Amino acid sequence: MDIYLVGGAVRDKLLGYPYHEKDWVVVGATPEEMLALGYRQVGKDFPVFLHPKTQEEYALARTERKTGKGYKGFICDSSTAVTLEQDLARRDLSINAMAETLNGELIDPYNGRKDLKNKVLRHVSTAFAEDPLRVLRVARFAARYHHLGFTIADETLTLMQQIVASDEISHLVPERVWREIETALNEQAPEEFIRVLRRCGALSVIFPELDHLFGIPQTEKYHPEIDTGEHVLMALQQSVKLAATAAVRYAVLLHDLGKGLTPPDQWPAHIGHEKKGVRLIEGVGQRIKAPKHFSELAKLVARYHTHCHRALEMRPIKIMALLENTDALRRPDRFQQFLTACEADARGRLGLEDRPYPQSQYLHQALDLISQVNVKPLIKQGFKGPALGDELRIRRIRLIQQLDKDKRLESGN
Repeated sequence: MDIYLVGGAVRDKLLGYPYHEKDWVVVGATPEEMLALGYRQVGKDFPVFLHPKTQEEYALARTERKTGKGYKGFICDSSTAVTLEQDLARRDLSINAMAETLNGELIDPYNGRKDLKNKVLRHVSTAFAEDPLRVLRVARFAARYHHLGFTIADETLTLMQQIVASDEISHLVPERVWREIETALNEQAPEEFIRVLRRCGALSVIFPELDHLFGIPQTEKYHPEIDTGEHVLMALQQSVKLAATAAVRYAVLLHDLGKGLTPPDQWPAHIGHEKKGVRLIEGVGQRIKAPKHFSELAKLVARYHTHCHRALEMRPIKIMALLENTDALRRPDRFQQFLTACEADARGRLGLEDRPYPQSQYLHQALDLISQVNVKPLIKQGFKGPALGDELRIRRIRLIQQLDKDKRLESGN
């Protein structure tokens, strides 16, 4: 048998880009031989094995033939007759179709190194169209390498558009779609993932609620960029600059979905879009199988992001209500995620990218103050039941009132 390093490790090694996983292809071996060597089989649809010591993945070289719709509509051949070149030919992009021998020799039958040098994402063959998930993968690679200047080859983008037109995208398993979305959200330019999906028409299939936002105007006074879809992508960029987690970036991506439900005769105002967006986010999460904590944070941001923006003008009782509605006392870490998403939204506006967001610090101060109220003395004073809750809330509001008073004195108001 012959063993080769393949895929991302080879690509990123040549690119000088950090990588953490190694994938291997084994040519000329049978499953029985792999098992006899101590490898553990994990692949169900085709033979993939874990190395007994490193636990890295070793897959038998294989070819694939499309026989039907969806992820499982393939017949795989992993016999010992399959060559390395045949295995590489089934891969999506030329930059992913390179291999390296154990001695470090590069094997590049499809000019992946040349495309790396020219910073081009190009499909290996027309077999690219056999797996519609590759549309999302190319968009993800575009997001990953956008800061390096990579672009998609015209013929590859055309093929992606043809895949979308064939309706193959709708047959993708939600879990696979979500995996690509989450990975893309963690890249340096997740907004490029959305732009590529929109260019090839896939966004209207994967995220129709998001696709609908492009072209919808907003009030220019608050949104100089005007276009709602563009604002969302600008806010997503800002979430990256704020080192936000994937969950926060997801919330930012969906925070304005409710504006898509505003009747055109009410544009550019979007009264009540916050509450309308919550229902849409719930539906999106169920459709693409987003983790519950992603959806919960996204709904929270959609519902209360405008409250957060107005925090410095809100009365203390309203500040208390915001902290209660976001469950800030019991879930301070999630509240911080909420604040980060709101800050990204506030900065995701043309010409306002670097403006300060003091609302975050103010709400932090309010939360810290009310967290210091000790319930035990109130119990000793005889408060219990609903009366205890009411008194606790009153004392917390008083602290916020003092904070508000100090803030106004500092500002001269």
